[in-house]
Amino acid sequence: SSLAPLVSKEAIKSIQKWTDIGDVHVNWQTVKEFLDEVQKVGLGLNFATLIGHETLRRGLLGDEVRKITIEEIGMMNNMLKRGLDEGAFGMSTGLVFSHAKLASFEEIKILTNTLKKENALYASHIRGEMEDLLPNINETLQIGREVGVSIEISHLKAVGKSYWPDMKRALEMINIAHDEGVSIEFDIYPYTTTGSVLYILLPDWASSGGREKMIARLKDSDLRKKIIKEMKQLNYDYHKLIVSICPCNKSVVGKRISNIAANQGISCEEAIIELLISTNGQVITFNEVLSEENIELALKNPLCTIASTDAAYNRAYVRTGEMVHPRCFGAFSKILARYVREKKTLKMEEAIYKMTDKPAKKVGIKKRGLLKNNYFADIVIFNPKTVTDQANFQNPYQYSEGIDYVFVNGKMVIKEGEHTGELAGKVLRKGN
Repeated sequence: SSLAPLVSKEAIKSIQKWTDIGDVHVNWQTVKEFLDEVQKVGLGLNFATLIGHETLRRGLLGDEVRKITIEEIGMMNNMLKRGLDEGAFGMSTGLVFSHAKLASFEEIKILTNTLKKENALYASHIRGEMEDLLPNINETLQIGREVGVSIEISHLKAVGKSYWPDMKRALEMINIAHDEGVSIEFDIYPYTTTGSVLYILLPDWASSGGREKMIARLKDSDLRKKIIKEMKQLNYDYHKLIVSICPCNKSVVGKRISNIAANQGISCEEAIIELLISTNGQVITFNEVLSEENIELALKNPLCTIASTDAAYNRAYVRTGEMVHPRCFGAFSKILARYVREKKTLKMEEAIYKMTDKPAKKVGIKKRGLLKNNYFADIVIFNPKTVTDQANFQNPYQYSEGIDYVFVNGKMVIKEGEHTGELAGKVLRKGN
C-alpha cells in the first residue's frame, strides 16, 4: 500500500483547512462529516475508521485528564453510538497513553456493551506490556467474557528482555479464552523495534493528567529527583533508545539517548527529562526491546493477524527530516521475504490469509479480502521469489521490491512497479 500516494494534493489542502497541525485539533463534528469530506478527495487506498476512545474523552474533557463521571460516560456512549451509525467499524483504545490511563474497567465495559449491540469491533492497546503484560491481558479477556464483544489486541508484544518469557503465557491465555468462546484475536508487526512516545518511559504518576501537568512535574526539583530515582530502578537499556521524530529539535533525530546524555554530561534519565521539557513532550523514539522468537511464536498462532501498526507515507516525506518506522514501508513485504521465503515460519497462503481475508472479516469489511466473484478487485501481484522490503531504520523511505502490479477497486494503481497516478480508493462504511 505504501507504493501509492495516500491522498491527492487537493486532499492535503482540504485536510489542512480543517485541522490545526500540531496537536491536530479536528473541526469535524461527526463521523459522517469526516467520512463525507474524505470521500470528496482522491484516495490511493481504501479507507475505513474506528472511533478513538481518547477522541471521545477529549471531545468532552479537552486536555483535562481525570476520572470521568457516569453522566459523562453516558455522553461518550451516545457519541460512540452515533459514530457507529454513521459508518465507523468500532472503537479503539490506547490505555497506555496519558488521556486514557484513568479509564476504569467499568467505563470500558459500558462502551464495549454498545459495540456488542452494534456488532462492532473493540481494538485495544492494553495498559502496559512489561511487568504488567499478563494482568492487562487478563483485563481485556475479562471484557470479552463479560460483554461478548469482538476484541482485537493491537500489536501484542512483551517489552523488555526480562518480560519476553511472558509472551508464551499471554498467548496461552488468549487461546484458552478463545476456546471458551471469547471472540479474541490479536495483531503483530514483524520488527523487534518499537516506535512510541518518549514520555511512556516515565513513571505513570509522572505523566498522568496531560502534557501540562507532566511538564510541571518534570520542572519541580523534588518531583524530578523522585522521577529519576524510579526510572533508575527499572535498570533500562537506554543505549537502544533512538529519537525518531522531534519537531521542536530536529538536531537530536537519529541520535541515541545514551549519546545525548554523554554529550551533556548527565544521566540518561536526566537527558530524557530535559528533552521532554525542551520539546513540550513531543518526542517519538525507536526502541529495540522485542524478541525475534516471540514474533515467530505469535505469527504461528492461528489467532494472529499481520498489521503494519503505522501510517503509510511516500518518499517525499523524507524532506521533513523525521525518521518514520520502516514498518510504514515494508511490514507486509518483510513477512513474505523473511518469514515465508527465508525462515519458512509461515506458508505463503497462511501469510496472505493473515493479511487479507482474516482482518477483513474481523473488522466487518464486506466483499474484500478474497479473490472471489462479486468481490471488489483489490489485488496485489508480486513475485514470491523476489518480493522483499528495503526500508530500514537508517533509511526508512524505501519502497519494497518485487511488487509488479496493484489494483484497487479494479483499477490499476501500480504497473510494472511504478505508480500510474490512479487514485482509486474508496471510503468504507460499516454496514455497506
